[in-house]
Amino acid sequence: MAWTQVILKNPLHEGAKQAPVGFSWTTLFFGIFPALFRGDWKWFIIQTIFALITWGLSSIFFAVVYNKLYLITLLEQGYFSDQSDNVLEPVETSLSLKITRRK
Repeated sequence: MAWTQVILKNPLHEGAKQAPVGFSWTTLFFGIFPALFRGDWKWFIIQTIFALITWGLSSIFFAVVYNKLYLITLLEQGYFSDQSDNVLEPVETSLSLKITRRK
């Protein structure tokens, strides 16, 4: 799957966040810092604990799964997408995930 992003909006404050889809090169190279810079405190703490236990080798695992975990976290917080089905359907299929839509 080609690298893509899903743009999610928050219904409470109309803020928008970009959620990358696929392999997280930033997590592979920078470890816990992408979660920190995104304000994803839960996964920042979890990644920090695993990085300390595994001396940083856990970043290989999190590089594979972190973008999906971040997208799921945003959806659980009430974010939704108003992007077209052409963008969202391939993402949903590849991640086996249903993205909340509003138009």
